[in-house]
Amino acid sequence: MRIAVAGGTGQAGSEAVATARSRGHDVVVLARSTGIDLVSGDGVAAALDGVEAIIDASGVRGNIDPTGFHKAVIRNLARGGARHLVVLSIVGCDRAASYALYGGKLAQEHAAEASGVPFTIARTTQFHEFSRQIWHIGHKGPMHFAPRMRTQPVAVAEVGARLVDLAEAEPVGGRAADFGGPREESLVEMVRAYAQATGLSPRIVPVSLPGDFGRAQRDGSLLPGSDAVLGAQTFDEWLTLQRAES
Repeated sequence: MRIAVAGGTGQAGSEAVATARSRGHDVVVLARSTGIDLVSGDGVAAALDGVEAIIDASGVRGNIDPTGFHKAVIRNLARGGARHLVVLSIVGCDRAASYALYGGKLAQEHAAEASGVPFTIARTTQFHEFSRQIWHIGHKGPMHFAPRMRTQPVAVAEVGARLVDLAEAEPVGGRAADFGGPREESLVEMVRAYAQATGLSPRIVPVSLPGDFGRAQRDGSLLPGSDAVLGAQTFDEWLTLQRAES
């Protein structure tokens, strides 16, 4: 099968590319580094020639409006004539849509529904790497902060495989079952454990974010549903690999 991966150089996208190629698929990477602008549409139509399934794992960088970005990407991908569009989204994005990133993902889902292309929404939880990201961005001077959040982190490689599984299957026409990690974790403790395991400062200050996003982080709204498909790698197993590499 000829599969296109939008955002194929990003975290989840690159894993989807690797998995698809390992299964013998002909993979087209849609990214700026391959000469394709997903927002303006430059190069998209030619790249999608003969593509049967598209995985949209694109992500926003910098000070770009996530809603406008994702709507534009879906609009351009839908012009390619593929038989199936798989959209990577976030578990619980509809319950915390006032947060720009989550609102953008919800808009992306709605755009896929309205695109006219048979589609599948693939919601996943945060990746194990979220702990590293929060440690590096959540600081002021020597102080490091982490939001109080209940999460069920998943291995990004397993997310990539999940996206390819869905692309190989028939379109769901809605949301597939949530995909998450094997067990619930505290984000504060994840960030602290990551810092300690990699020789960084483990002094983490917990914070409670305001609004519906903060409430959703704390009340379990961002955990996968009871019918979720669960990955295998635990956060502790991922952390052991980071410790070995540090």
